[in-house]
Amino acid sequence: MADTPTGETTFLPDPADLFQKYQELQSYVGWTETDAERAKALLPDLRGHIPSLIDDFYEEITRHPDTNRVMTGGQIQVERLKATLRRWLEDLFIGPYDEQFVVRRWTIGRRHVEIGLDQVYTNVALSRLRSGLCRCLCEQTKCSAQELAAACHTLSVLIDLDLALIEDAYQTEYVRRVQSIERLAVMGQMAGGIAHEVRNPLNVIKTSAYFLRNAQNPPPEKVQEHLERIERQVRIANDVISSLSNFARSNNTALKPFRLDEHLREVLADLEHDSKIQITFDCPSESPIVVADESQIRIVIGNLLRNAIEAMPEGGRLNLSIHPHQDWVEMVVSDTGKGIPFEHLTRIMEPFFSTKSDGIGLGLSMAKAIVEKNEGAILVESVPDQGTSFKIRLRRGPNGTSSI
Repeated sequence: MADTPTGETTFLPDPADLFQKYQELQSYVGWTETDAERAKALLPDLRGHIPSLIDDFYEEITRHPDTNRVMTGGQIQVERLKATLRRWLEDLFIGPYDEQFVVRRWTIGRRHVEIGLDQVYTNVALSRLRSGLCRCLCEQTKCSAQELAAACHTLSVLIDLDLALIEDAYQTEYVRRVQSIERLAVMGQMAGGIAHEVRNPLNVIKTSAYFLRNAQNPPPEKVQEHLERIERQVRIANDVISSLSNFARSNNTALKPFRLDEHLREVLADLEHDSKIQITFDCPSESPIVVADESQIRIVIGNLLRNAIEAMPEGGRLNLSIHPHQDWVEMVVSDTGKGIPFEHLTRIMEPFFSTKSDGIGLGLSMAKAIVEKNEGAILVESVPDQGTSFKIRLRRGPNGTSSI
């Protein structure tokens, strides 16, 4: 049994809920008051054997590296834990099996998680203790075979109920910690995504600000053009922050119908690129309407277009095209860049995986998460030294339903 620290602020489920769950478990295994009375009657016969069982329990722990590593306090800790296990055993037999009993047993499981003890070792340790107790019963008890079988059955069920509480604590604490890690990961991904996506508008603003500061007697229309450009980029940056903040929350994706061609033309108009890169846009005469969060899809398309440009430092062709289908619409971003190595294709959309030396590996993982949250799909095809194509499928609207 692990030490139970005091003065810590730790998670504890509602004691009433825990007790109700324990009662349901008792009912499931057929535990009765007769079993409780039988368990209490076993203690006098077993009390003399408890010290040797406890010694065996901790000798076995110290023999195995994976369990011994939690024993960091030397012999003083061992003696303290032996006293704790003695109380645990007497508590096990005597009860009462009330709400306070259940909370104490559950807390032991949580403490095992805190000290890093793998649950499998708790299982086998209690199995060893169960075997020892049953052996002692067989040696000590002067009763019929039927009574001995009933006593061992009661003992086994009682330990199984305790183990169920400990396992519940393990699972609850594990899930809580995973959720905490996931929340931190979302915060990190959102922060990285905002930094990644806002960099482009900031660069555009910087360019216009440089012009306005250094141009000699620029014509009024040119000044107005750059002021409008700055205003537009501020709006885009604000949309990025709002969209990613909403995306990080669970239910804030605003799925609405919008015309895809108008949306993509705006993204292309804000795209900075070298004159060595030829950009084409293929769109059907009747542009389809899609159902998605417009601001979030802008982030995805902008990210893919910038990736395509970065993949062609010596120049090349970038094509953005729209392909409507009956129930969904496909957008394709294709480049003639260096391509993606085959071994990287399966990982290219994983968080923090990047083929760029200065990349943070969030752009494509964020794009994938956004598209999926918009009830869409994203696919990639690439041939090294020939180019890459990203395909985004979104639900067509308002007269179609998704079958992506």
